[in-house]
Amino acid sequence: MRYWAAAKAAAGTAEEPYAAETLAEALDAARTAHAAHPEFARVLRRSSFLVDGAPVGTRDHADVPLAPGGTVEVLPPFAGG
Repeated sequence: MRYWAAAKAAAGTAEEPYAAETLAEALDAARTAHAAHPEFARVLRRSSFLVDGAPVGTRDHADVPLAPGGTVEVLPPFAGG
């Protein structure tokens, strides 16, 4: 998982591996791993996600499969262009 902007700050890292079959599983594991930092969960609730470069949009995260070795980008809202 790659974290950008506020997600990176809340996670305390720019990226970390995941072991999950769906986006929902990966996000649940990330929330658990960063449970000591409540801001992380708040940032995730407001974020958009890209899976292997494709926007997730409004799809249910449990229906978004993750490929082994793939990439999840966590994009919090940000000001600007």
